Amino acid sequence: MPTVFIPTMMRDLTGGVDRVEVAGTNVREAIESLDDQFPGLRDRLCRADALAPGLQVSIDNVMNSRGLRAKLGPHSAIHFIPAIGGG
Repeated sequence: MPTVFIPTMMRDLTGGVDRVEVAGTNVREAIESLDDQFPGLRDRLCRADALAPGLQVSIDNVMNSRGLRAKLGPHSAIHFIPAIGGG
């Protein structure tokens, strides 16, 4: 099963759990599976029908621009990367 690595800023919803195995063949399905286990995560990760602004997804250490449609393999590692502010 794919594994989602939970960003530190969202671990309050997982009781401190830092990684979770999820069902799904794309990012959308993985987020649904994640939200089934930890209600509220979908609202933190998504806005309407897209990833939340300022959030990117990395699948198997490759940044992906397909957002929720990005395909997953059976052993994919999924990281949600928040934007880093600065200037």
